[in-house]
Amino acid sequence: MTAKSNEIPAVRDLLKAFTDLAGAVITIDALHTQGDTAQAITDRQAGYVMTVKGNMPTLYKRLKKLPWAAIPAFSAVSTDHGRRARRTIKTALAPAWIEFTGAAQVAQVRRTVTRKGKKTVEIVYLITSDRDADPATLAAWIRGHWEIENRLHWVRDVTYQEDKSLVRTGNAPRVMATLRSLAISLLRLDGHTNIAAANRHHARDPERTLTLLQTA
Repeated sequence: MTAKSNEIPAVRDLLKAFTDLAGAVITIDALHTQGDTAQAITDRQAGYVMTVKGNMPTLYKRLKKLPWAAIPAFSAVSTDHGRRARRTIKTALAPAWIEFTGAAQVAQVRRTVTRKGKKTVEIVYLITSDRDADPATLAAWIRGHWEIENRLHWVRDVTYQEDKSLVRTGNAPRVMATLRSLAISLLRLDGHTNIAAANRHHARDPERTLTLLQTA
C-alpha cells in the first residue's frame, strides 16, 4: 500500500471475506479505531477490542482523565527471551459521553517490561463492544494481539524494513509481502525464534537455505 490511510478501508474489505464472524472478537491496532470499522464489525454480530492512541487525541485525553486510580486492577506476569513483562489492566463501563459505535467498556492497560535491568512502561487505552468481558479475558485478548505484533508485524517492519521498501508499483508490493511472510513462516517452522539471527545464519551458507526450503 502506498500510504497508511489505505489500510483503513482495507480492513473493512478484509472483514467481508469472512462468511461467518458471529461471536468472534476482533482485535485491531489504533490506526483502525474508526467508527465505520466498528460498525462493520458489529453489523456482522462480532465484537471488537480497539486501541485508542494519539490518532484520536480528544478521546485519548478523556479516557486518560478517568479515575483509574480508584478502579481495581488485574495483573499478569510473563517471561520470555530474557524479558519480564507485567501487564496490568483496569476496566470500566463506557461513559455516556463516548459516542463510538458499540462501545460497552473501556480499559487502561499498563505494560511494564524489564530487560537487562532496563524498565520501560507503556500505557494504552481500549474500547470494547463486549460488556461482559472481565479483566482477565480482556488481558488474554490483548496479549494475543501483542504476540501477533511481536512475532509478525514487528519482524516485518524492523527486521525486513517493510515500511522503507521502495517497491511500490504494480503487484510488486504484494509479491514482496508474500515472500517476507513465507520466509518468516519457514523460519518459524524450523524452530527459530529470533528471525534476524536466523537470517544471518542462513545468509552465511546458501546451502542452509536450500535445505530449509526442501525440508520445512
